[in-house]
This record gives sequence, structure tokens and C-alpha cells, in this order.
Amino acid sequence: MCAAANTGTVSARRVTTTALFAALLAASATISLPFGTVPVTMQVLMIVLIALVLPRGWAAFAVAAYLLVGAVGLPVFSGLRGGLSVLAGPTGGYLIGFLLAATAGAWIRETLSRSVASVIVVDSVTAVTVVVIVYAAGWAQLVLVSGMDPLAALGAGVLPFLIPDGLKAAAAVLLAPSVRRAAGG
Repeated sequence: MCAAANTGTVSARRVTTTALFAALLAASATISLPFGTVPVTMQVLMIVLIALVLPRGWAAFAVAAYLLVGAVGLPVFSGLRGGLSVLAGPTGGYLIGFLLAATAGAWIRETLSRSVASVIVVDSVTAVTVVVIVYAAGWAQLVLVSGMDPLAALGAGVLPFLIPDGLKAAAAVLLAPSVRRAAGG
């Protein structure tokens, strides 16, 4: 009886934590500064944190829920925008990259945690991987949709963000142990 109750508690906690991360991802988009073609938001911090805290299936679910809410038109993307047109637009690749990055990042963290003793090394490798995946997906769609040549898209959609996103990823790595403890993981 206790084991069943404990499993139910863990599941309720995991669902609540996942929903909270989806909501925080939406909220992090509202902290947005217009910066050329691609806005500056706090979403990279949240995507890295999602990958560092949630198991891969739950990480994917949190980001997919956020994307679904935005796709149906609720204003949860940067600039309080929503709809499929945002996902299909020049910055939609970053949003799609969030899903790929959170899922892959959580998988990398789970895999490395089995063989690498240093939590900071595992979390740092995960954070770098997450940022690279977000940039790759965002850059690719920026090239395809905007008609920019690849170097111009790199200059508009990646290079200006390296330092700010590096700082956000580092902050997520520093926050992750405390958030994991609070989330019961």
C-alpha cells in the first residue's frame, strides 16, 4: 500500500513539475527584447533547465505542451505572439529546436550521469549541447524561410546571442542542483 501511494505521489509531483516548466517556458518568452530578426528572451535558460531537471520523456512533454499551446494561437511565443505562422516563420526553428534540444539534452544528461561522476561536467556538456541544437535548428529555418544566405543568418541569428545564451546556460547549470532537489529528483 505504501509503495502504491508513494508511486502516485512521485507521478503527481512529476506531472506538476512538468506543467510548471511548460508554464515557466511560456513566461520566459515574455521577457523579450527586440534584437533584429531574432528577439532576446530567457527561453534558453528554461530549455537548458528543463533538460537538466526532467527525464527525457517529461522534458519533451513540457516543451511539446508549450509549443501546442502556442500553435493553437495563445500568445506564449516571444512578443506575445502565437499561431502556426510563428512556428513556420523565420524564428520558428528556434522554437522547434527547443523540443529537439530539451529531449536530446535530457537523454545526454541521463546517459552521461551513468558514467561520469562529476555532476558539473555532465550538466555543462548537456547545457552546451542544448544551446548548439537550438542554434542549429533556428539557424537552418532562418536560412530557409528568410532567404538569407547562411553566413548572414549566422550573423543575425547566432553570433549576437553566444555570450547572452552562454550566461543563461551557465545560470541554468548553477540552478539545476537546487531545482532538482526541490523537484524531488
